[in-house]
Amino acid sequence: MGLSDIAAGVEVHEQQRDRGVPTVDATGGNLRSQLQNWADALPCTPAAAATVLEAYTAGTSVGDCAREAGVAPMTAAKLLHRCGISGLSPLSPTAQRVLRDWLDGTLPRSEAIELTGAADAEFALAAYIETHDAVPELADAVEGVLEPDATATVHKRDALSETMSSVDDLQ
Repeated sequence: MGLSDIAAGVEVHEQQRDRGVPTVDATGGNLRSQLQNWADALPCTPAAAATVLEAYTAGTSVGDCAREAGVAPMTAAKLLHRCGISGLSPLSPTAQRVLRDWLDGTLPRSEAIELTGAADAEFALAAYIETHDAVPELADAVEGVLEPDATATVHKRDALSETMSSVDDLQ
């Protein structure tokens, strides 16, 4: 491959398109008002969504977040996924490939569930995650508001201090 092959398709323009200045404002916006703008993309009310997101950011499990917000754990997991939070699929990478085979129509559902070893609810959540993308605009809307609270991190560290070892313990 020569330089001319590499440069094929490169175009030169006299003017550059002005895209504006990207900004991220993490100065404490109101999460409920941010979510209100995206109510149609949420699997629950904006108030419940805000409760789930705030609790999850504080380190609460998905099930506990759901209980706190008064929604089903499946709904909370769907919300977190739509807001761009990754790692929610209950299936292993191999089981996810089996799920994709089912979605592509090459496996019956019963066989896919058997091969993944997943419960019906786990399989349903994994199928939702596989078939629904995160909403980038929604993830952007909540990104600046969901900064981790430094005092919560310090509090957790203090609470777990007895369980942690130090360099001196290694000698």
